[in-house]
Amino acid sequence: MKRYRVAQVGVGARGGRHIEGFLRNPDRFELVALSAKTRDNIDLVAKEYGIANTYTDAEQMLKEMQPDVLCFVTPPSVRLEMVELAAKYGVKGLAFEKPMATSLREAKTITDLCVKNGIKAIVSHQQKYLPSMQKLKEFVWSGDIGDVVNMHATTWAWLSQLGTHFMDYSMWINQGAKAKWVVGHVHGKTKLSDSHPAPDYILGEACFTNGVRGYIECGYIAPSHTGRENFWLDNRLMVHGTHGYAWAETDGRWAAFTKSSKGELLSGIGDPWKVQEREGLQAPYLRDLADWLDDDSKVHPCNVEISYHGYEILEGLCLSALNQTRIDLPLDTAECDDTFERMRRILPDVPPMRE
Repeated sequence: MKRYRVAQVGVGARGGRHIEGFLRNPDRFELVALSAKTRDNIDLVAKEYGIANTYTDAEQMLKEMQPDVLCFVTPPSVRLEMVELAAKYGVKGLAFEKPMATSLREAKTITDLCVKNGIKAIVSHQQKYLPSMQKLKEFVWSGDIGDVVNMHATTWAWLSQLGTHFMDYSMWINQGAKAKWVVGHVHGKTKLSDSHPAPDYILGEACFTNGVRGYIECGYIAPSHTGRENFWLDNRLMVHGTHGYAWAETDGRWAAFTKSSKGELLSGIGDPWKVQEREGLQAPYLRDLADWLDDDSKVHPCNVEISYHGYEILEGLCLSALNQTRIDLPLDTAECDDTFERMRRILPDVPPMRE
């Protein structure tokens, strides 16, 4: 097994989780350099984690350090710039945050750059590694709930925050089948001015090539499962089969009614999200990147191509709402470049909720 040299751009809260993930895999990665915009931030973080080389210019870092892997934890608006630098300096692996872009055209460009340059890229949909999600996979993939009929993903956070996560998990639990058409509804434009732009609420249906239907709700009127005080954790993926159902949540809970449960509802809860995020997720997520770099056949479950298709589905849902029609996939990126701008222009403000 090879040990890969890593450079990282971005040292905020999420950047710290990535740093810790690399350092928890000392046999697979050597974190050789960090970059950030301000010298004060980078020096503090580098001292905390014992990283010798620091930069305020990402390109200079890549030019001088020649890493195998580039991790960047930056706003969505600068994703493409980082991927272009990775291609320019011969990086072999990329790890970056969601959403992968702020337009479908940009997301397609990122994906194409990675494929063309042989870059193995992953997007941080790391909740697949939660014990609750792994339990859900066990119930579904074993056939214990029968054949999958439909999936229902809900998040209180908006589309570009946790919607991308749960669309990705829906495709993953459906064993990678692609969507052939979507229909969607969107409303509200408050979050369209956020750094992670999205409508305030989205409701959509996707029909996958294996006949499974997927439903997703993201935003302020999505159903609550854990209480609104747990804003970022109030998420669930439910899977219905011909002989039962199973679901899993971000904060560790899961439940199932299956063939083998003999009429009983199975349930459990793992470590809370705060523990899992710091100790249980980034390390295996990044270790699987090293394994993929070693062996082409060990494709990472968060690879950029499945992430692109998830983005495409969500973009299709928005386009369906705007055009008031079913949208067939794959999408023509030329038709979608102004989707978010169209929503900013035409969506009305959301009226106050009645008590």
